[in-house]
Amino acid sequence: MSGSIPAVAPAKPRGLKATLPSVSRYWQLWLLSIPALFFVGLFAYVPMWGIQLAFRRFEPSKGITGGRWMGLHYFRQFFSSPMFADIMKNTFTISLSTLVMGFISPIVLALLINQLGSSRVKGFVQMITYMPHFISTVVIVAMISIFLNPGNGLLGRFLGDTSLLGNPAWFAPIYWITEVWQHTGWNCIIYLAALSSVNTALYEAAKIDGAGRLQLIRYVDVPTILPTCGILLIMNMGSVLSVGFEKVYLMQNALNAGASEVISTYTYKIGILGSQFEYSTAIGLFNTLTVQYTDQFRLPGAGQLHFEADLQHQHFLKGDCHVSIT
Repeated sequence: MSGSIPAVAPAKPRGLKATLPSVSRYWQLWLLSIPALFFVGLFAYVPMWGIQLAFRRFEPSKGITGGRWMGLHYFRQFFSSPMFADIMKNTFTISLSTLVMGFISPIVLALLINQLGSSRVKGFVQMITYMPHFISTVVIVAMISIFLNPGNGLLGRFLGDTSLLGNPAWFAPIYWITEVWQHTGWNCIIYLAALSSVNTALYEAAKIDGAGRLQLIRYVDVPTILPTCGILLIMNMGSVLSVGFEKVYLMQNALNAGASEVISTYTYKIGILGSQFEYSTAIGLFNTLTVQYTDQFRLPGAGQLHFEADLQHQHFLKGDCHVSIT
């Protein structure tokens, strides 16, 4: 019995041999990318030379590389510090509350705006809701201080002599409430774009089955934006420890310091104000590595969201899924 030998495809060139033809063919694009590559190299890779400061004792006369090698000493110092538990707790509390509420609120707002009938009303509501996104952080904190002023603030008059900014228990709620107010309108734009791609046949099929507004939202709008929700949630998971420095630092005072000290503000105070450059570098490196690790996090089953949404749409189009008013 004789058989034919299957042909083997030639091995594709790798490394420099595979890159050179691409460079010669698309040299215009490579030329345009030179400024971007230079910018990334100058501001992203060159500063990495200073990472070794986290493992050395800094001596100004000897520079970054001339200090004595300390190994993981500064990391152990941070982990054993009495401030470590409070700093991590505050960072996770503020970031997780902001992540959860900042993830839910744009979805709700987008679903509500999508139910508005007039396109002019939709545009007006969108403009009003995303305008706070362009307000400076300094202005936002100034507005918070004015509104919550115990003496003559808008809310301070109803609260009497109670200072919410001076109450540690209210720091995190004030932070994420103002974050939601400032960024919800802007973040809902991508959900509105996803809702604009809904097939009108889905609405017609649902209305024929007697669906009301709530049923349309539940069975048509929500399945449509599920893939977008999953992708954005995964992307935002990488910023769990990336609490904004400016807003937290500007909202801090002597009364709420115990609940407002996060990694970014502590690093600034230790490094810039305390001149402990090697210690602050170690803390910053720990924060960066943690953020990079969480950025690689993937939710189990998140990749099936798009499949489930498409399957739901197919059921509507085929008439297999009926919506009844409850």
